[in-house]
Parts: sequence; C-alpha cells; structure tokens
Amino acid sequence: MAKESFDKEVQFLRMMALTSGAYNRQQFADRLGISVHTFDKTLRRMKEIVTSVHRQLPEQESRELSDMLRFNYYDSADPMLLFLYRAKSVKESEIHRLSLIISSFQQGALTAMELLDLCCSSLPQELALPDEKTIRADLRYLEEVGVIRREPGKRPYRYSLQIDLISGLSSEELADLYAFVDVMANTQIPSVHGYLLRDSLKKTGRLQQAVEPFLYRYHYYSRILDEAHLFTLLQAIRERRRLTFLYFSAKNKLSYGAKNTNPLFERESEGKLVHMVPLKVIYDHQYGRWYLLGHSKHRTVKFRVEGMTQIEQGDSIAAELFDKWRLALEEQLRFSWLIDSGRATLVRARFYNPMQNGEKNNFVRERVELQGQWGRIVEEDEHSFIFEITVNGTTEIKPWLRSFGSSCEVLAPQRLREEFIAEWKEIQAYYESV
Repeated sequence: MAKESFDKEVQFLRMMALTSGAYNRQQFADRLGISVHTFDKTLRRMKEIVTSVHRQLPEQESRELSDMLRFNYYDSADPMLLFLYRAKSVKESEIHRLSLIISSFQQGALTAMELLDLCCSSLPQELALPDEKTIRADLRYLEEVGVIRREPGKRPYRYSLQIDLISGLSSEELADLYAFVDVMANTQIPSVHGYLLRDSLKKTGRLQQAVEPFLYRYHYYSRILDEAHLFTLLQAIRERRRLTFLYFSAKNKLSYGAKNTNPLFERESEGKLVHMVPLKVIYDHQYGRWYLLGHSKHRTVKFRVEGMTQIEQGDSIAAELFDKWRLALEEQLRFSWLIDSGRATLVRARFYNPMQNGEKNNFVRERVELQGQWGRIVEEDEHSFIFEITVNGTTEIKPWLRSFGSSCEVLAPQRLREEFIAEWKEIQAYYESV
C-alpha cells in the first residue's frame, strides 16, 4: 500500500472514530478533503483489509469494520491501526513471496539462492518472479524485524527462523508471557508492536486457551493511530535527517488533502508544507497525543503528529549542528510541563488531605508526589500541604490542577488563581435552582 494511501486511511479511521456515524458521506468527504467517490473506494478497501486479515478466524471471532469502533468499555475491540499494520507495507506479490520464504524456513536453514529457486518454482504464474537482489532485500527486511537470523559461518550465509523465544518456553511460561504482553500492550506506549507479539504468541498453538482476563484498555484512538508515523520520526531523529510533510493543524477545517497525481486536476492543497529537522517526540498522557518538536528557520517548531501526512525523509545534517539544536531545545523545555517553551512561572497550590471520616490513605499526596514532576512540597500540616513548581507558562499544568477539584486551591500566580475562581463560579451557576 502506498504511503499516501496509508495516510488517508489513518485519517479516515480517526474521523470515523471521532464522529461515530454523525456525518453523512458528503460531510465525511468534505472534512477529509476527498471526493465522495474516493470515500466510497476507501471504505471498500478498509472492508477488504478487515475481511482478508480475519478470514482465517472462526466465525465467532470474525470481524466487521463496525466492530473496530465499539465504545463499550468492557468489549473493547483491537486497536484499529493493527489491521492496517498487517496489510499496509507489502504489495500482493510481496505477500505471496514473504509467506513462501517464511514457510520454507520450516524445513531448516536456507541460503538466498536456495530461496530464489523455491520462489521461482512455487510462486503463481501470474506474479512476477523475483531476482537475487529482491530475495536478499527480503532477507534483510525479515532480519531487521526479527523474524529470521543469519547463522554463523562463511559465505554463502544461511538463514533460519528466529523462534527461540517460543520454542524455549513451556506452555505455562508461554501463558505467563502472553498475559504480561497483553497488559503491557494495553497500558504502555508505544503499543502496536506489543499487540503484534501478542497475536504471534496466540498463533503458536501451544497456548491452552488465550484467556483475556484484563478488562482495562488504555485506548486513545490518536495515540495508536499516530504510531503509524512514530517509528519513521524516531528513525529520522536517530539518523539526523530532515523531514518534509504536509501539515493540517487542529484549527484547520480539513484533516487530510488528496494527493493529485493527474497534473490536469492538480490543485493547491490547504495543508501547510513543512521543512524541518526533527529533534524530539513527546507523548501527552492527558489527551493521548503525540508531538514532534524540531528546528526550522532559526527557531523551535512544534507539531501534533495527528496532523502530519505525506512524510518524507531528506538528507542528513552534521552531528555538531544537530547536537547544538537539540541542546538548545532541551534548555527551552527545562521547566516545561509538556512542550510549552514560554516564560518560567512559579506555581503554588495548597492540597487538602482526605483524612476525614477515618480515611487513612492520603491518595491526594501520593498522586501529587507521583505526577508532580520536579515540583516539591514546601509546607505541610495535618490538614493540607503546599506544593511549588516552576513551569513554562500555566496552560499545560492547569488541567492537572483542575483535576483535583476541591482538594486543590491555587495560591499563585494571581492570574491563574483568578482564572480558577472564574471557572468554578461558572460551574456553580450550572447548578443553581431551576
């Protein structure tokens, strides 16, 4: 699947999850910046992927596209990005070829030329036959993702399946590993690779029963969908490469722009074309969002990953220059609650202990100490304690303070205190007698 097409499907799934059927076809297409015809074609393609991915499952485990958008907390479907990951990166000819290569390793270790002979004799006639270069590229890819390994020895190199993790464990150990991977994939970031590992464990055939005892699902749609770009961004940072992408801000009426391949129908996109050097990726637990921070035109720039499409890597830059920009960014973020690089401000707040009615567990203090980053408690008595922290601006820490409700009183700065007073008065007005 083409990269541009995958961008479209990620935004398509995001809109489908957020609107939950509230848009008709025309509204949906307008919001994405595509035609109704493209909307219908994309929907058909999505259904085909769901069908192809789950066609081997028993009837009770089969999936419909609507099943992936359920909102019942205890009936959470697998993350929607998962089936795109399974189908996005290979063409039909590659699917047949890679499947044949992996199954061939069941016989034992093989060389590239032996695999080439197997592919030429076993692939369907309607598919193009691979050459030696293609087979070696496939072996490099499978080795990079950990499916196979190169055996020690001289040329010609032999390759075998990397299944020590599975074959070396007992059934009970496999069950424990499956339970651990399930919990971590559903609660930690990034998670898509964990889901793929969990599915691989389920398919080993040695698990007595793939029990799903854990009801908690840490599912933010953007969090998981944006993992489609995450490893591309991390690779660009690791290799110090420039990035070019089309960006649609959260304020933009469109979230995607069709890529016109016909010059007769080419139109100017409403997205913003960005050239930048990526320096850091940050995840916001509060709202389930990924952010990319970097350097562009002599300044620091910040982008929400959900608005990035058509990402392309460019040339690499000198290590000295990259390190200089990264150190400057870290200095700007030294007092940032998340990504704010504004003026440093001292925030003081009084937190009240929940010790009434015989309550012994001070969960307010525990949460402040756990989540309060570099802040510290400077005063305390039996009823309350005062927490201080210096942050860049107050916008990002504000939701965290607000989440404590009546257990938190903002003392400083005065402007932030006044903002809280106005908010609580507005909330109080909602509950006046009717």
